[in-house]
Amino acid sequence: MPAHSLDPQPLDPHSLDPLAAGTPPHSDASLPGLDELLAGSHVVSLPMRVKFRGILQREALLLRGPLGWGEFCPFPEYEDAEASRWLAAAIEAGWSGFPAPLRDSIPVNATVPAVPAHRVPEVLARFGRVDAVKVKVAERGQSLDDDAARVAAVREALPDAAIRVDANGGWDVPEAVTALTRLAAVGLEYAEQPVPDIAGLAEVRRRLRAAGVPVLIAADESVRKEDDPLKVARAGAADLIVVKVAPLGGVRRALEIVAQAGLPAVVSSALDTSVGIRAGLALAAVLPELPYACGLGTVSLLAADVTHDSLVADDGAITLRDVRPAPELLAAHAASPERRDWWLERLRRVHAVLAAPPVR
Repeated sequence: MPAHSLDPQPLDPHSLDPLAAGTPPHSDASLPGLDELLAGSHVVSLPMRVKFRGILQREALLLRGPLGWGEFCPFPEYEDAEASRWLAAAIEAGWSGFPAPLRDSIPVNATVPAVPAHRVPEVLARFGRVDAVKVKVAERGQSLDDDAARVAAVREALPDAAIRVDANGGWDVPEAVTALTRLAAVGLEYAEQPVPDIAGLAEVRRRLRAAGVPVLIAADESVRKEDDPLKVARAGAADLIVVKVAPLGGVRRALEIVAQAGLPAVVSSALDTSVGIRAGLALAAVLPELPYACGLGTVSLLAADVTHDSLVADDGAITLRDVRPAPELLAAHAASPERRDWWLERLRRVHAVLAAPPVR
């Protein structure tokens, strides 16, 4: 479904907010105090419908600010410095708010985890009608035959859908070229992060082009994990970039990166509750162009949410709207005391990272 345009005027990321374009996510003046964050915090643990990223419970720390709710949910293995960008994004949502949207309907793809091929119809049924599907591939312990069967099952179920695959850097260069050459037979829109590093992406892209394999390369982890995300564009390593609000430090910072990269962008999520998805929708709503369906339909992979009005797709798109967690759902899905203590201690450490003076 095409996104409905509210304002056709191009967007200048430098005009949005003092926090945009080249400034830190939070200065000392704009960073809320730790006590304020703790006072409005809720730690939840939500069951997954299927295993995703090796987990069956998704934990998140929600923060209530004066302008709305933010979500702090970096995966447990992330170090505090990396997690600080996730906290900056949560604070932006609750204390700064989002830029004015250019569109109010965001097209989204379905997401198929690394399930056996026979479970693909069951997974797709949760998303309703969709025009694009992202399929997870290169799962540890699985083979290329498993990937090919899963992708073929998606194509059989949705003959006209755009299919993109996501390897999360799980292949090396020869494996990626072999796999994508085989998977291209069903028609792929693009392949997301087939190998871990930028040099590898550039080499996979070069080899596929030389062999006449029509698969575009999208960079995800290479955008958000690099000290300089724009290295991807400068190296010619990708045809498009995947951007996620939380790992990049907020909507304004992500918007700046997209503008500087000069590549088409796909907005995706990090397995968020509807609170986190709201931030992803805010970015998708403010991008000057939105050529691909976004990976923001992942609430359908959760067996529970923090709001009764979940941000899930209807007819292939999500309508932009604010999210207010329901007190009874926050209580019903509250994390155990031990996990709540773990998250609050993490919040204290990561807040200290943001509060530290910048290194000169």
